[in-house]
Amino acid sequence: MKIPYVLVAAAVAMITCPAFAQPQTSVEVKKETDKTTVTGTATVIATVVAINPATRTVTLKDKHGRVEELEAGEEVRNFDQLKVGDVVTTEYREARSLSLRKTSGPRSATERQTLHPAASGTEPGGTISREVTVVGDVVAIDAKGKHVTIKEPQGTMDVLVNPEQLKNIRQGDQVEIVHTEAVAISVTPGTSK
Repeated sequence: MKIPYVLVAAAVAMITCPAFAQPQTSVEVKKETDKTTVTGTATVIATVVAINPATRTVTLKDKHGRVEELEAGEEVRNFDQLKVGDVVTTEYREARSLSLRKTSGPRSATERQTLHPAASGTEPGGTISREVTVVGDVVAIDAKGKHVTIKEPQGTMDVLVNPEQLKNIRQGDQVEIVHTEAVAISVTPGTSK
C-alpha cells in the first residue's frame, strides 16, 4: 500500500517488523450469492516508552518487551500530545471481495485513497484506507470451482471464490474485484505494563 503519510506507513511497518511480529489476528469470511468477502484484521498494541521531539521519533514497546522506534512525519497532527506511557493501538484491515456481476467494456483498474487524520486538539491517530476496483475477463475457472483466473490491465490474477458464485459465470465473462485495506491508529492516555 503506497501511503504518503509517515506515521501510517510506520504503523504498517510495526505490524510487519520482526519486533512486533505477533499481532492479534482474525479472519472473517462472508458468503453471499453474488459476492464473497474475506476480511483479515491484525492488531498491535504497544506503549510509548520514549519520545524525541527534535527528530519526531517515538519508541514503542509491546507486551513481550520488544522495542521499535518509529518516525512521525510533519503531516502527523497532534504529535506534541503524545506522552510516555500512552498506549498505541494499530489495526490493519484488509478485505477482498469478488463480485461476479457481468459487465461489458474494456478491462480497467481504479484506486481511491482516503485519509482521516485526527482532528486538531484530539489524541494523535487517524485512519487511511485504499480501495482498488478491477474489471477483468475470466480466462480460466479451475476444475473444482475454487478460484478463477482474471485478466486485468496489469496481467493476470487468481482469485478464490465461493463455488456458488460460478453458476452463471463462464470463461470470457467480465467480473469486478474490489480490494480494500486500511490502517487505523489510536492513542489512549495512560500506562500499560
